[in-house]
Amino acid sequence: MAFGTLYTLLGMYSGSLVLCHILYECTSLRMHFSMNSLLIANNIELDIVETEPAKGVSEDYLKINKLGKVPTFVGADGYTLHEAIAIAIYITSQNEKTTLLGKTKQDYASILKWMSFFNTEVISSLGGWFRPLLGRDPYNKKNVDDSIKATAKVISVIEEHLLNNTYLAGERITLADLFAAGVISRGFEFFFGKEWRAQNPNTARWYTTVYNQPIYSAVVDPLVLIDEPKLKNQAPKKAEQPKAEKPKKEAPKPKAKEHPLEALPKSTIPLDEWKRQYSNQETPDASSGSGRTTTQRSSSLWAVDYKYNDELTQTFMTSNLIGGFFARLEASRKYIFGCASVYGTANDSIIKGAFVIRGQEASSSFRCRPRL
Repeated sequence: MAFGTLYTLLGMYSGSLVLCHILYECTSLRMHFSMNSLLIANNIELDIVETEPAKGVSEDYLKINKLGKVPTFVGADGYTLHEAIAIAIYITSQNEKTTLLGKTKQDYASILKWMSFFNTEVISSLGGWFRPLLGRDPYNKKNVDDSIKATAKVISVIEEHLLNNTYLAGERITLADLFAAGVISRGFEFFFGKEWRAQNPNTARWYTTVYNQPIYSAVVDPLVLIDEPKLKNQAPKKAEQPKAEKPKKEAPKPKAKEHPLEALPKSTIPLDEWKRQYSNQETPDASSGSGRTTTQRSSSLWAVDYKYNDELTQTFMTSNLIGGFFARLEASRKYIFGCASVYGTANDSIIKGAFVIRGQEASSSFRCRPRL
């Protein structure tokens, strides 16, 4: 039976023995927390539930961690615990014979001191250095410079302490070393090249010593130390967007066929002007000059009659027929002018009209006409 359930960012585990790297999100830094080493040392099995707060957590999860953060531990007996240091100590303490928590109260206090130091000072400065360069946080050159300086300052504290100490708390490896090595691993992954290690030999020696301890090396990839920093203080390159496909050139639209009457000589009757006169004046006044021009061969005058007057019923419906007819003559508007009206009463009416048309032939203008 599992000792409990651990809710965390990521986990890798297999079989009945959990072999996992627990990743803990704290102050914007994803921290390698070597809980796997503790589980192996204590022969403890945990159920791992991957939980990513950035994507939202369930209401049930908020009941065991009010802030919705990770990690959170829920024991098989119902005991609930959050905060990385507290969980690490609780699991480590399950082995009554463990040496990872020190021998004396002073050892234990020193272990807590260094775990707290790395979990606050190192994690914040180092996270402020690499996260913006990876695009995980907004990039600001000054902020990164400040984080680089802050990291150098906290490393100087570690460097001075390790000048006369093999490990952080005493002369044997403890939980503080396992915890701290996970926190600082990002520095060795991205920044701490040969030059840095030469300037900070004690920290470099301590890290490689802890990393190569069987309790640690059994659950991590082989140690690889970089020669030069992988990241520089410059804005991360934005992911290349796929090039948008150039819009295909549309095939040229076929030229619209010219109206058949366009080939005829231009009419000497100014139809547009006449239409304006007809719309704004009384009919006799607007038509007073038309008699002199309609006799010219450039235009012709046509009378129209509806062929099926016997089918007409309500006069308003007949008026609608005339409106539809004129709408269908839109293509001939430049070459034609006329009107049509309803004469009579309901169920006893006719349609008559007259048109001036360019040229001497009417069918081209009335091609879309109703039955006339």
